[in-house]
Amino acid sequence: MKYAILGDIHANLEALETVLADAEEQGVTNFVCIGDLIGYNANPSECLEKIRELDAPVVMGNHDYYGSRDDKLVGFHPMAAEVINWTRNQLTDEQKEWLRNLPYSRRVETFSIVHSTLDNPHKWGYVLDRYDAESNFNYQTTSVCFYGHTHIPIAFEKGDEIRSGLYSKIKIKVGRKYFINVGSVGQPRDGDPRAAYVIFDMMNNHIELRRLEYDLSKVQEKILAAGLPNKVAARLASGR
Repeated sequence: MKYAILGDIHANLEALETVLADAEEQGVTNFVCIGDLIGYNANPSECLEKIRELDAPVVMGNHDYYGSRDDKLVGFHPMAAEVINWTRNQLTDEQKEWLRNLPYSRRVETFSIVHSTLDNPHKWGYVLDRYDAESNFNYQTTSVCFYGHTHIPIAFEKGDEIRSGLYSKIKIKVGRKYFINVGSVGQPRDGDPRAAYVIFDMMNNHIELRRLEYDLSKVQEKILAAGLPNKVAARLASGR
């Protein structure tokens, strides 16, 4: 069984369609999503429906949370807040209700998924280093957990000590725990503008990070046509 682990799609339809086509070519049998279907880019409704069509397990991201509610956007970067307010007007009431009902974390087969952290998933904390990962491992009941939120594909491995680093392929070892960021489909922030997602081959205990070119200029054109901030469009090209 092969799972495609998607996350931080952020309303980037062209990137999502490219990823879904590649997953099919790679023989993926199942999908999961670690949240943030919406925000930043110009196709929130379309991306949400694409994921719903997969009938895949999905957890809630912070943009999903705030984009489906009328809460004040305290602490949000002004640019992100502007897009969230715009996004709220693009979604139907039914779509918002679906987002509001998503869990913060969940188990899928023998692995788990969460958008931010397992200890306080509703507080949207960032796991950026081994110290952040250590507290998270205390709440991890599966050998593998996939997460997102930072948009940076990094893996933490816990054996006698915690090791971390960027990755392209990982072989899961018995007796160890892994907390793995799958990168971002729609807005990478590791300096590589290509769409990112992960394939988990459960039969062979093998994880692969895949990077794909997509029609970035088309996404930028849509952002500008929607009247969203120019910086949102510009940052896609730098992968930041």
